[in-house]
Amino acid sequence: MISFVPPLSRLLLWPSLIIALSLWLKGGASVGGGFPAGALAGLAVLLQYVTAGRDQARRFVAVRYAAPLAGVGLLLVVGTAFVPVLAGYTPMSLFPRPDQPEIGVGGLHLHTALVFEGGLMLIVFGLVVTVIDRFALRTGTETEEESGP
Repeated sequence: MISFVPPLSRLLLWPSLIIALSLWLKGGASVGGGFPAGALAGLAVLLQYVTAGRDQARRFVAVRYAAPLAGVGLLLVVGTAFVPVLAGYTPMSLFPRPDQPEIGVGGLHLHTALVFEGGLMLIVFGLVVTVIDRFALRTGTETEEESGP
């Protein structure tokens, strides 16, 4: 393998995750953002798997706990969909309501769409990384068995 690719992939990891975070925040302010943010973060981790291997990629806490992160994301999505029903609103109601002031700083306004998109991002990231990890585990196991006595 070309020697500059692994360091370059490590160098690209954090900017990719920051861009994914900005996609998520953009999705909270308008339609969409959670899915592409999760996919971009998952692809950044995939690059680590390809260039550095499974052991190096699993150094990151988010990679080791990707499946539980997907579960937390599912709880966030379901919660934002059905908690308004408990208060007498329709499912997927947006809070704060149109007649209530929004909480936020600058262009970032905090509301339930941001939570929903965050949950969607966690689901996508968790599933992508879990699938990648399972393939890497299976591939590594088969390679060790083939090279054994």
